[in-house]
Amino acid sequence: MGAHAARRYFDAKRASVRLVRQFVVTTLTSWGITGEPTEDIRLCASELASNALIHGTRPGHGFLVRLSAFERLVSLEVHDSRDIAAERYPQVRPAVGTHVSGRGLRIVDSLADDWGVERREPFGKIVWSHFRAVPECRPAGVAGRVAGT
Repeated sequence: MGAHAARRYFDAKRASVRLVRQFVVTTLTSWGITGEPTEDIRLCASELASNALIHGTRPGHGFLVRLSAFERLVSLEVHDSRDIAAERYPQVRPAVGTHVSGRGLRIVDSLADDWGVERREPFGKIVWSHFRAVPECRPAGVAGRVAGT
């Protein structure tokens, strides 16, 4: 797999989380990455987009999702607009009883090979995750169909 990159801006709306999942699957499929790696990345993108929507967007701002791939590594980044102190950066926390939220980063931590948080300039933060993924081999002359086309 050669180097690839794609990014898309999403409005701060609930429907954007579904659109993020579609963007991830369509993009990865067009790069020849399918199966379990795609599902893991799609799920992590959904969790990180939900976190950005709920916790990371300032009024009037959305969030950016960036995918890149090189060799056997896929990088997923979710850029948001909310500034917070480094000691308050997102982190995996213990699940609390019957709470229905608060497990997103635990999912990311279990599926991604690595993840972290960085400051974003001029404001906000980037939550990134890395995944080992190998594109499927296609016979010469056979074009892959991109989902949704």
